[in-house]
Amino acid sequence: MKAEEITWPGFKRKNGSPGIRNRVLVIYTVKCSEFVARRIVELSADPDVELIGFDGCTDNQYAVNMLISMIRHPNIGAVLSVGLGCEYIQPEWLSDIAEKEGKPNAWMFIQKEGGTSKTIEKGLRWVKETLAKLAEAEKVEMRISDLVIGAECGGSDYTSGLAGNALVGRFYDRLVELGGTAVFEEIVEAIGLGDLLEQRAANAEAAKEIRYTYEKALDYCKSVRQYSVSPGNFAGGLSTIEEKSMGAVAKSGTKKIEGVIKVSAPPKHPGLWLLDSTPDPYWMQFGITNPNDSEGLMDLISCGAHMVFLVTGRGNVVGSAVSPCIKITGNHATFERMSEDMEFDASPILTGEKSIDEMAEELMGYVLEIAGGKPSKSEAMGHREFFIPYKYQEKEVAFKRACEA
Repeated sequence: MKAEEITWPGFKRKNGSPGIRNRVLVIYTVKCSEFVARRIVELSADPDVELIGFDGCTDNQYAVNMLISMIRHPNIGAVLSVGLGCEYIQPEWLSDIAEKEGKPNAWMFIQKEGGTSKTIEKGLRWVKETLAKLAEAEKVEMRISDLVIGAECGGSDYTSGLAGNALVGRFYDRLVELGGTAVFEEIVEAIGLGDLLEQRAANAEAAKEIRYTYEKALDYCKSVRQYSVSPGNFAGGLSTIEEKSMGAVAKSGTKKIEGVIKVSAPPKHPGLWLLDSTPDPYWMQFGITNPNDSEGLMDLISCGAHMVFLVTGRGNVVGSAVSPCIKITGNHATFERMSEDMEFDASPILTGEKSIDEMAEELMGYVLEIAGGKPSKSEAMGHREFFIPYKYQEKEVAFKRACEA
């Protein structure tokens, strides 16, 4: 059966974006409430109960937007927000947003509930009751054109650009042809390729957004005196940031780029989109870009990605909260050595055993299995990492330089 003919039952959402999972999201609104929220998740002993949160006590709109985007995410069916009681981000705000989204919700202040044990007990009781309700959730038919899929790379080696990222790029071409939505990020790993990206713009406005975003990323790298290349990349056979950039951009495929989106902003329509996660110019240089792979995955998920690809030549173990993570490697030795963590071996492209088109079709089949409910390896192992930092970023492309901030 052709990919476009395959359907599966998804979860109906009030905002019209169906989900491939139906999870209870437990959010802590400050580091002080993390322990209680985490214990609620752990004691629920249910893989459909997940944790995310923000450590900071003071205001950061970037983090607030991230939490709101997770509440609105199609894979989330219900939300419990847990606060201490004196932080800036108020759990009641988050609960109100979940209510508007038509999702079961509740919120608690540990100070008002009477401390650790009482809050955990109340929260666990609510979670168990809510899981029973979600078991009766309304379903809706989904197909490949409904999917939003994000991709980033981490722990890259010489195989990443030749096989792993190249495979994702070919898959993205097919996804876009079938009416789906593809999102790629890591503009700081496109240094030297500004003209190439701009030439792929779908229209003049997209070209303007891409050029500005590229120049902003270049300014950022210069300001921190660091480009996105690591000792592990060199050990894996990469020699320069330009070489790494060529491999990283390969995961975008060949389709026209519809425009640039910012963290926590969903794509405006199907097609291929560039996600900008670099901090925008600000007087106190607030935040850094891609401090770790978990942050990059959460950025993609905040834009509504139903699932995310993590391409890694050297290997990685992280998963992601909210959306399944599929880890792809072009290094067969890595796949063999870390087979319990790696999902997909793209190395047959390098050996000539299979064509890139054949491998893209195999990846398509695997994606449809995951979308249909099969747990990814990271899901099955309990890898649900997340990272939400302090950062400053406009909601849309701002077209201003550092001297104007």
